[in-house]
Amino acid sequence: MGSYAVLYREMLLFKYKLMRLGYVFYSVSTPILYLLAFGLGFGSRVQIPDYGAFLIQGIVCMSSMTNSFNMVSVSVGMGRLHSGEFQTVLTSPVSAPSVMGGLVLSGIIRGLFASSMILLAGFFVFHVIPFTALGLFALVLNTAFFSAAGVIIGVVIDDMENHAVLTNFIIMPMAFFSGTFYPVDFLPHWLQKVVWLLPLSHANKLIRVGELNSTTITSFILLSGLTLICFIAGTLMLDRYTE
Repeated sequence: MGSYAVLYREMLLFKYKLMRLGYVFYSVSTPILYLLAFGLGFGSRVQIPDYGAFLIQGIVCMSSMTNSFNMVSVSVGMGRLHSGEFQTVLTSPVSAPSVMGGLVLSGIIRGLFASSMILLAGFFVFHVIPFTALGLFALVLNTAFFSAAGVIIGVVIDDMENHAVLTNFIIMPMAFFSGTFYPVDFLPHWLQKVVWLLPLSHANKLIRVGELNSTTITSFILLSGLTLICFIAGTLMLDRYTE
């Protein structure tokens, strides 16, 4: 019940934002530009079988990451540092796990909403919907991880400028180097080892392979484990939060 109350509050805010064209444009404009630029610009020149499906999967995964992370971290950060709404939520008779659950669920919904817009655009451009049941589950897992990470960042930052720094120097590089636009195998061997540590790399792998086998089970376990760790860490931080 507590998680539902927090989720309901976040969804009311989300509904209000959806009424503003700028929010929707902000959520989907950049990924769609990537889709058109990479897909139509030089997609036919890339030596990757069915590059259209490959690109849609990567951009959908990237969009789910950026939207779930940014929307949750900004909501928590702004509510904590400026409006004071975050402190109101924490002082309500709702447990820290319930607050964390509601915030993560709101991030999942926001990430999936943006992803569905990209998937729809990709269908009109390439006429494919390249997802299996495991791929969709991996997408949910990806949004859950970055939503939980967004809560943590929203709690620890002391200025919204720090959020922009984290986005520019961590989230954006992860989006480009984690197999979104081209296979990780194209990277230098030493960089592949670094990229393997990034959660988005494992989400991209799960989405593209679409089934659990010897090559994807490790990615599934790692992404699930990282999500659980982030959720627990965020819950502890909310429980111990003081001003």
